[in-house]
Amino acid sequence: MVLARRRLRFAGRMWPCTHGRGGILSDKREGDGATPRGTHRIVGLLYRPDRMDRPCDWAVPIRPGDLWSDDATHEDYNLMVRVPYPHSHEVLRRADPLYDIVILTDWNWPYAKPGRGSAIFLHRWRRPGFPTEGCVAFRPDHLKQIAKLIRYETRLIVR
Repeated sequence: MVLARRRLRFAGRMWPCTHGRGGILSDKREGDGATPRGTHRIVGLLYRPDRMDRPCDWAVPIRPGDLWSDDATHEDYNLMVRVPYPHSHEVLRRADPLYDIVILTDWNWPYAKPGRGSAIFLHRWRRPGFPTEGCVAFRPDHLKQIAKLIRYETRLIVR
């Protein structure tokens, strides 16, 4: 997968996408809204089982109470956590469909450096051209297709 100019080249196709409102940066920081430049491994896939069938055999369901820690001062920074969790976090089981499928990258993971930025996901876009907080976002039907095409050796290359 190669991301360049709001398009992802993958599996012989060009997929329209959006990236972070802060652009693409080599020096990613928590809260800058940027998508980090580099080569990132795909390390997991989460999905909403109450909204769809399992998109691929290695997908893990998002359960009620699943969160993602974005608290750079806590030991669970940039890891999936569960309620109750009193530190800063993002809810994975959202009311909107943004995280119905979440493809996880290895950005600043599994041993996160505080402040370097958390959770670079591939997920559904809000609408075409609308930037993310640093993730890469796609049309919902494209995201499902991409999820099915990912293999162990798949990498996200951000130029």
